[in-house]
Formats: sequence, C-alpha cells, structure tokens
Amino acid sequence: MFDDTDLPPLLAGAPATTEFRKLRKRILRQVREALETYAMVRAGDRWLVCLSGGKDSYTLLAALVELKWRGLLPVDLLACNLDQGQPGFPSSVLPEFLARHGIPHRIEYRDTYSVVTAKIPRGQTYCALCSRLRRGHLYRIAREEGCAAVVLGHHRDDILETFFMNLFHGGRLAAMAPKLLNDEGDLLVLRPLALVAEADCARFARAMGFPIIPCDLCGSQEGLQRMQIKAMLDEWERRSPGRRQVMFRALTNVRPGQLPDPALTDFAAILPSAAAAPIQEK
Repeated sequence: MFDDTDLPPLLAGAPATTEFRKLRKRILRQVREALETYAMVRAGDRWLVCLSGGKDSYTLLAALVELKWRGLLPVDLLACNLDQGQPGFPSSVLPEFLARHGIPHRIEYRDTYSVVTAKIPRGQTYCALCSRLRRGHLYRIAREEGCAAVVLGHHRDDILETFFMNLFHGGRLAAMAPKLLNDEGDLLVLRPLALVAEADCARFARAMGFPIIPCDLCGSQEGLQRMQIKAMLDEWERRSPGRRQVMFRALTNVRPGQLPDPALTDFAAILPSAAAAPIQEK
C-alpha cells in the first residue's frame, strides 16, 4: 500500500535501502493503526501538530504528512513550534525547514524559560512547570488557529515510562491516553505515535538527516526519575528483547476485576450463589 514511487517533498531524498523502506512502512502502519484504533480522525478537522525539533516530533510530522499525501488522512495539518526562550535555541532551524518543504506552520515565541527558572530553585526539575506552561500556550494557539486537536509526538516508550513513573512514584496505575479531551472540553489531545517504538523514531530521523534540536537546552538534569525508568526499561529490553512490546500489550489488555481497587469492583456484592450448598464444618 505504501509504495515508494510517490513521496511528499518532506521525504524527498529518503534512503532507498530495503531496511529504511521497511522502517518507514512499519511506522506508517502503526500510526494508521493508532488513528483507527483510538478513533482520532474526524474528516475536515484541523490539527495543530506540535514540533519541538526532536526525533519524535519529526517522525510524527513525516508520518502524518505522508498519510495526508496519500489521501488516507482527511484533515488539515498546521505544524507549530513554541520557542520557549531557552538559551542557545536555534530559532531559525524549524521555520527554515518547514518553509523549505512547503509545510504550513506557525512559530510562536514565548519566554517561559525565564518564568520557570525564576520559580524553580536551582538543581530542581524544570519539566513539570515547563510542560504546563507550554501546554497552555499550545491550547491557546490551537484555538486561535481553529484547530480541533493538539497532536503530540509521544510514542510507545513514553507511555510505558509514564506508567512506571506513576506505579513507582505516584502510587497509581495510569499512563498516557492516546486520545483525550483537555480540561475545558474543547480540544482533543492526540498521540498518533502511541504504537511506535522510540528506537524506530530515532532510526527514522537519523536516516532522514532531520536537523535535530537537543532537548537539554534548558539544562535538563541528569538522574531525573524518568531517566532512571528509561534505563531500567533499557536493561530489561537488553536482557529480554521484546519486553517493551509485551508490557505495552498488557496496558491494552486490562482486567479491572482482578485488581484490588474497590472503586472498580463492588467486593461486598461478590457472594456465592444461593443455591450453593453450605460448607459443613468438621
């Protein structure tokens, strides 16, 4: 279905190797499966595709652009980068990249970096506040642009890592939903890479030679809880290849009645049948 004779300008110069073609087609199949499984697409909608400049968001953009190019994604795409004012951020990279490939886009500058560093003591983690501020601006931009959905580049491994973060540090069973409504109920939040492995995103972006912007411009600290979780999962995967996929499959195969959560099961209502013979004590 995904032939190599007709590709969008964004994929011009894609490697012609069999290995890359298999990788590209696997990502496309998984993205399309996520779109269908989680009912993400409403024909005629406009999507704000968030582009950070990392490997994941480039892979997301390329997959969506190709699916739309092939007539398999009946939505309008608007790429968006939020320049948050981190020192050293190469502000010209993304607008030049998007313009060169003819991709509609909006670049927004908001100095959230200064806000975060003013409120968070040195040595503590910036990520939570930074993400909250970024999300607020992206929702605003989506509304201004008439978009029905904010589309993020979180992949399968992000979902797994979030599950273990909640399990080990939050005391709850929760991950990232591939599709959800924002708190105000007026915007969808979509994660079309939900079934795609991070390693595939890295291989794809590297093979395409996308201009990657590092994610540590804000001085992201080593030893963060998420990095520890990632290292743990890497070790499990090294010892048992395919472990990540098995664990992700478990997240899609939940048995609520087998969990000790009284909010999920009315344990008081679990009684033997009235017809069952009473057990006689000896």
